[in-house]
Amino acid sequence: MKNMVRVIAASVIIPGLLLTACGGGSSSSSTTEAGAPASAGAPGAGTLPANEPDVNKDKKVVIGVMSPGDTKDKGYYQSFVDEANTYATANGWKLVVVDKINPANAVQQARNLCRQKVDMIAIGASELKDALSAAKEPQCKGTTWYISGGQGVTQTAEFTQSLDYINESLYVAGYAAGLILKENGGKKAGYITGPDLQFARDVAKAFEAGIRKVVPDAEMVQTYTGDFNDSGKAKEAAQAQISQGVKVIYPYLGGATDVVTQLANEKGVPALTPGTDRCGTPGAQYAISVIFSPGAYFAGALEDFKKGTLRMGVAREWHLGKDPVPTVKLCKPTGDQAQQLQTLIQDIGSGKVKVDEAVAAGK
Repeated sequence: MKNMVRVIAASVIIPGLLLTACGGGSSSSSTTEAGAPASAGAPGAGTLPANEPDVNKDKKVVIGVMSPGDTKDKGYYQSFVDEANTYATANGWKLVVVDKINPANAVQQARNLCRQKVDMIAIGASELKDALSAAKEPQCKGTTWYISGGQGVTQTAEFTQSLDYINESLYVAGYAAGLILKENGGKKAGYITGPDLQFARDVAKAFEAGIRKVVPDAEMVQTYTGDFNDSGKAKEAAQAQISQGVKVIYPYLGGATDVVTQLANEKGVPALTPGTDRCGTPGAQYAISVIFSPGAYFAGALEDFKKGTLRMGVAREWHLGKDPVPTVKLCKPTGDQAQQLQTLIQDIGSGKVKVDEAVAAGK
């Protein structure tokens, strides 16, 4: 699909955006320095670029945002731009947003942004990690670099990244779905996603293990449509799963998320969000918000950038039960569901529950 480029002045309101990102950082998050073990991250780790946030000293702050997905998907990819726009509006900055980028074009798109004299290039997902190779090129000299690394990109001195862990968020998401299944007497959950990739399989595995902690004999129906944004394929998959009797459904999708959820709403099947807080927002109604959006982590980096303390060459780790995000919330809990969910989150954060072992065991 042809790349879409938008220049957004700080005073412009972007129509139709849902402010779904959950902002804020936490001093409890750990950092990993380039070439150092995970325990590194003492004050002074990495390198601090001069003159943040106006690193090129042209008396304006411009952030170039790169995304592989649709930044109007009302979810995961949009949250990244929402957070950047919040900071731009508050501080008189400007954004240059390039979305729907083919990973094969990532380096060239990064070079184009550098030529526009941006102060920061912010990459919304690790699919575009190859763009980081442009950081050493002459046209990108002095630019700061940030990437939402997910499970992690090999750290170098040129950029900073945020890390989170699939098993933590998705195991707890499954547990929350299991609480709903237990309440409605269901034994079957649905999982719909796009391409059949390893990370999507990892998500499914953790989600299913969490469900089975509550409902040991639960079954999960998985559908891989091949496209995160194709609403027709996603709706067809949802109809098929609902006809098979799923009693909770997880549209782990991009632009097709709300189409699935709206159908689930019509059929009385609870749904989960793929990364953002949608409890109580207009439109599609969600039973569970699974919050691990890139915007949630980007908020912490932008706050440091604003203060002039964002260091390159380090990774910031975000852990469920230790930091404000990631987290999972039931939108309308009943009985002691909220307390059960919070207890699990705290037990994972404290290390009482070894989540990787639980996922490996499938329960």
